[in-house]
Amino acid sequence: MTVPPDIEAFEERAAIAEFDGGLSRADAEDVAAQAQGFANADRYWQWLADYVVLKRYP
Repeated sequence: MTVPPDIEAFEERAAIAEFDGGLSRADAEDVAAQAQGFANADRYWQWLADYVVLKRYP
């Protein structure tokens, strides 16, 4: 990934998928992460954690 993920878009898409789509929070976060090119929410959150620790794009 060459640009950081859009956290606001992630949270908004996850909320819509959860409340309007009836998905569990975990499934909704997976959908939101996939919309930004990640395999799942775990990969999304790991990318962000690595970015914070490394102070550069992982």
